[in-house]
Amino acid sequence: MLNFLAKRLAQLIPTLFFVSLLIFSLQHLLPGDPALVMAGEERDPAVIAQIRAQYHLDQPIPLQYAYWVKGVLMGDFGESLRSKMPVLALIAQKLPVTMQIAGMAIVIAFLIGIPAGIISAVKKGTAWDYGANLFALWGISTPNFWLGIMLIFLFSVELGWLPASGYVPPAENWRASLAASIMPAFVLGNAIAAILMRHTRSAMLQVLESDYVRTARAKGLSERTVILKHAMRNALTPIITLGALELGTLLSGAVLTEQIFSIPGFGKLIVDAVFNRDYAVVQGVVLTTATIYITLNLIADIAYILVNPRLRG
Repeated sequence: MLNFLAKRLAQLIPTLFFVSLLIFSLQHLLPGDPALVMAGEERDPAVIAQIRAQYHLDQPIPLQYAYWVKGVLMGDFGESLRSKMPVLALIAQKLPVTMQIAGMAIVIAFLIGIPAGIISAVKKGTAWDYGANLFALWGISTPNFWLGIMLIFLFSVELGWLPASGYVPPAENWRASLAASIMPAFVLGNAIAAILMRHTRSAMLQVLESDYVRTARAKGLSERTVILKHAMRNALTPIITLGALELGTLLSGAVLTEQIFSIPGFGKLIVDAVFNRDYAVVQGVVLTTATIYITLNLIADIAYILVNPRLRG
């Protein structure tokens, strides 16, 4: 177990180095000059030269990359060219917002998708199976923006139960935070629940045909015990990977939902940074997202071992 963790942690360094090099290079291939954007409409040559010198934009690209990596290793992600705020402070401000929405979305997806997949597999060929597959098809094919607008119209405009937009930190008022977050979380979790349902159903159908499941039934174990203790545990392995990947996707893929519900999250931060050519923010956000992805995959691998002891060797 310790050797496995050591090997996986050793893979983090070259992976993050490659990601940082890739995003830095691609960012500088984009047309335009951030110094011109920051200089304003007048674009005084003296001001532009000062901005380039201040942010090392007048240096060769390899040297700019070296300056940036040095700062990252010291915990300094640079300063936003637009807001003049430290990038780390911006990430610390926006990331918890999206993490809360994404966390709620993945919980909703697991609570709906996994039970639906299990029921569909156990009741294969029945109305339960057809209903679960119909739900999955609806969830996968429904656009997030349409579902978000419909939920706002129903629960905010017509019924007045939930706020239509905005965000309230949990520390400030957890009830208001839950009310403001539940609709965007459901919108994001809807499609993931459908995907989880399909994967859970497929994994359960395969496991239910296994010899050890037949043996468990032959020993007289109850159907609940066979399904929950034997079949479900072995079917969870691909679901763990999928859940970890989907949670990572939510961090960078919640842009549209955040726009619909006016949530000041991580997705909106990176979109604004790309449009404003804010190098430091884009690089910091992408590096943070890559680190979270890698960490989630590491957690998924550890969960593999805990769920399936045969992998511990």
